[in-house]
Amino acid sequence: MVAGGSADLAPTAAVKIFSAGAAGCVAELVTFPLDTAKVRLQIQGESKSSLKGQRMKYRGVFGTIITMVKTEGPRSLYNGLVAGLHRQMGFASVRIGLYDTMKQFYTRGSENAGIGTRLLAGCSTGAMAVAFAQPTDVVKIRLQAQVHQPKSNSVKRYSSTFDAYKTIARQEGIRGLWKGCLPNITRNAIVNCSELVTYDIIKELILKYDLMTDNMPCHFTAGFAAGFCTTVVASPVDVVKTRYMNSAPGTYSSAINCALTMLTKEGPTAFYKGFVPSFLRLGSWNIVMFMSYEQIKRAVTRFQQSRDSSL
Repeated sequence: MVAGGSADLAPTAAVKIFSAGAAGCVAELVTFPLDTAKVRLQIQGESKSSLKGQRMKYRGVFGTIITMVKTEGPRSLYNGLVAGLHRQMGFASVRIGLYDTMKQFYTRGSENAGIGTRLLAGCSTGAMAVAFAQPTDVVKIRLQAQVHQPKSNSVKRYSSTFDAYKTIARQEGIRGLWKGCLPNITRNAIVNCSELVTYDIIKELILKYDLMTDNMPCHFTAGFAAGFCTTVVASPVDVVKTRYMNSAPGTYSSAINCALTMLTKEGPTAFYKGFVPSFLRLGSWNIVMFMSYEQIKRAVTRFQQSRDSSL
C-alpha cells in the first residue's frame, strides 16, 4: 500500500503483519454483530420448510439483530467471536500484512506496481490466508449460525469455540475443518483484489492530487470505497461459501452443487441475500480496519525508531 510521508520510517514486513492482525481484531470486535446478522440472513431459506409459505424469521439487518436479542439474548450477537478473532490473527495478518511484500516480489523490488501486479498480489495473499486459517472460518460460521433459545431448552450444536473445533474434527474428520476451502479461496481472491487494490489505488490518487493528506480522512474515504466495491463483487460467492460451510454432511455434494441448488430453489436473488448487512459490515469493517492498520503501523514503526535511536 502507498507509504506515508517521507518523515516516517518505512515499516518492515513484520510490522505490517502484526499491525494487520491487530487491526483485523479491532475491526472484528466493532462489526461482529453485523456479521452475525449477515450469516443468519444468508442461511435463511436453505431448509425446505422455510420455503413453503412459512413466515421468514429474519427481515433486514436491524430486524435480525432485534429478533436475535429478543429470542436468544444479546450475547447471541457475538456467537463465534473467539473464532473470529482467531481468524483475524491468522487471516488478516497474511492477506493484508503480506500484500506489499507480494507486490515487491512480483515487480522484483520495484515500487511501481501496475494494476495487474496488484491484482496478482491480492489473489496470492488471499489464497495463502485461506489455506492457513480456514478452520477458524468454518468454526466462526457454525457458531454464528446456530440458534439457541434459552426458554425452549434447545441443545446447542456446539458448546464452545474449542468444542466446535473438536466436534467437527471428530464427526467430519480433519477435512471438515477445511470444508469450503475452494469457494473460500475464490471468495477471498475476489475480496482481497477488490478490497486491497481499491484501497491502494484510491489512497494513491487522493495523495497524488493533494485532495487530502495521508491521515484519517484519507484512510476513511479509501476504506469506505474498498468496502462498497468488495460487497458488490463478492456477495454471490460469500453467500455460497456461508451456505456450504454451515451445511450438514451430505447436504451439498460440492460448492457448485450448493450454488445450483440455491439458483433452482430460491432464484438468482438468493445470491444477494444479506446484501445490506454485508455492505454495512464490510464498509464499516474496512473503515475501522484500514484506519486502525495505518495508525498501529505508524505507532509500532515510531516505537522501533525511538528505541533504536536511544540505543
